[in-house]
Amino acid sequence: MEQGFGSDPSGSTIDKTRVLDVKPLRCLSPVFPSASEMSSITTPQPSPFLCITPTGPFPSGVTPIFPFLSPDEPVRMGESSQQTPNQVPNQGTFGFGQPISPIPVNSFGNQTANGSSGHVNNVGDSGSGKKKGGPKKPRKVPPENVVEVDVEPLLNQLLMSFKLVDLDQAKKADGDKEVVRRILLVFDLFRRRMTQIDEPRYGAGSGRRPDLKASKMMMLKGMRTNQTKRIGNVPGIEVGDIFFFRMELCVVGLHAPTMSGIDYMSLKLTKDEEPLAVSIVSAGGYDDDGGDGDLLIYTGQGGVQRKDGQMFDQKLEKGNLALEKSVHRANDVRVIRGVKDVANPTGKIYIFDGLYKIQGSWEEKIKTGCNVFKYKLLRVPGQPEAFKVWKSIQQWRDGVVSRVGVILPDLTSGAESQAVCLVNDVDDEKGPAYFTYIPSLKYSKPFLTPRPSLGCQCIGGCQPDDTNCPCIQRNQGLLPYNSLGVLMTYKNLIHECGSACSCPANCRNRMSQGGPKVRMEVFKTKNKGWGLRSWDPIRGGCFICEYAGEVRDIGYDRDDNYIFDATRIYEPLEAVHDYNDESRKVPFPLVISSKNGGNIARFMNHSCSPNVYWQLVVRESNNEAYYHIAFFAIRHIPPLQELTFDYGMDKADHRRKKCLCGSFKCRGYFY
Repeated sequence: MEQGFGSDPSGSTIDKTRVLDVKPLRCLSPVFPSASEMSSITTPQPSPFLCITPTGPFPSGVTPIFPFLSPDEPVRMGESSQQTPNQVPNQGTFGFGQPISPIPVNSFGNQTANGSSGHVNNVGDSGSGKKKGGPKKPRKVPPENVVEVDVEPLLNQLLMSFKLVDLDQAKKADGDKEVVRRILLVFDLFRRRMTQIDEPRYGAGSGRRPDLKASKMMMLKGMRTNQTKRIGNVPGIEVGDIFFFRMELCVVGLHAPTMSGIDYMSLKLTKDEEPLAVSIVSAGGYDDDGGDGDLLIYTGQGGVQRKDGQMFDQKLEKGNLALEKSVHRANDVRVIRGVKDVANPTGKIYIFDGLYKIQGSWEEKIKTGCNVFKYKLLRVPGQPEAFKVWKSIQQWRDGVVSRVGVILPDLTSGAESQAVCLVNDVDDEKGPAYFTYIPSLKYSKPFLTPRPSLGCQCIGGCQPDDTNCPCIQRNQGLLPYNSLGVLMTYKNLIHECGSACSCPANCRNRMSQGGPKVRMEVFKTKNKGWGLRSWDPIRGGCFICEYAGEVRDIGYDRDDNYIFDATRIYEPLEAVHDYNDESRKVPFPLVISSKNGGNIARFMNHSCSPNVYWQLVVRESNNEAYYHIAFFAIRHIPPLQELTFDYGMDKADHRRKKCLCGSFKCRGYFY
């Protein structure tokens, strides 16, 4: 018979009638060796601390658990490590050949025959700080032989390009609009670049979080602003600003906690310090009532129902206590509302809805049986509308309320996949001068390439891990877009799939060929004629539209106000000056007129601080190349914010036009 755990290798039997007093491991008290040369009344001589390693025999397929017995350095009964003359083991080794570090018992799993642990760590990350029910998903194991890329040089180059390396302590404590924009753009560009690098190596569903890594690396370098906690508005952040990542709130000081929904600070208003709430995030983690846009019923933090049925009430402490104190102090509280990101079902969009005051509080028992605290907040009047705009747009979509001032429901007459309405709620003008709507660029003859271009054979669309795709190879081995249509990095030239490629129309590398992806409207501005804006929130880097029209010769009519001229001088915008020289604009002989025929891009006005940036895109087929101008968002753009780009400068044209952009960096004129 094979020997098992109950057998004795010497052949003698064990008296199993004796009852052993066995205690759980957690009940045993640890025993530590006495210090050398220690003497006391109770222990005049220190006793040696001996650790006996488990020695088998073990059943088939079972090996001893490391570190008690290492396969490389077996230790058996009767074999001891080097000892002192008094036969006391060397200090620090505790009876082993090498010092060992204490390891939690729960970190050891059952060992399989090959030495690997059979225990699987289940990790569930909801991203909201609130535990969810149901089985936990196992952490995805990264592919073998994948070497981690050192991205710190990328971050260092970005910080240098945005002049953030020498950011003084005063700006870190109290920022302004320029500093806030630069920090947010560095975060977004760095996050996008890491996503582009990781996707072909680990896959789109690898569970890696470049947003967390980007924020951690930036904050370790001290690259954050508005570190001083304050009550009221935060410098450089406007009511209505949007954020697509929770960590963006942290790096600009709008809401410091990464998980908690309540941020507070201690103030000495009396003889004792007391906590006051400074900001809250209402993003659906609890049963909040959003109200009509001016009212918010907010649920405090804590209070859970465990899987075993035990329920815990919320306690009046920490953030809940701070909210209660703010009821009596009547201080302003910043409110950030979280809404579902329609384009990305697993994500949220955070809206800074301005300042609120807490009008009252009460305790309430919810359906799970827990007692929670409820707080009634009312929006401070006189602020720009923010969350209310989102609610109004949803009512327009649902047909509950009609959009005021609509002249045409669809300016494109069906030429685009999304309707573009024409709106004037300013004066009585009935619309812009007549033009023919065309969704793309018209070429009389294409540019010629020195050698033929091979089309891809990606039947299901170009994939980021396909190193044999010629279209990916022309983009330095990386797809320029992610699945949401976001440009991963700014470059001098983007190579998209052309007519000779076998990939479908919805291929990721045909992003600029499908028209606008968001709902647009052409609207009458107060003093700049007609403009363009979106009903939808737009992510930084997201494709907006291309500039459609007719390709003209270089010697065009200078009186044509609907001209896009790629030969103009475009200052390298600091907002999109990436870590390499690829982002610098190089004059290119492409001139487009949209006077007689064009698309929505012809209505984009100039700004000295634009939120839109253009990129040169080429689609090749055999020996022919078709160049296009594609527009992308520089930063996150809230709904109904006007879309603008910099028209550039023309040295040959000395006729300046007065600029009315009103931005904090306005030059006063444009060409």
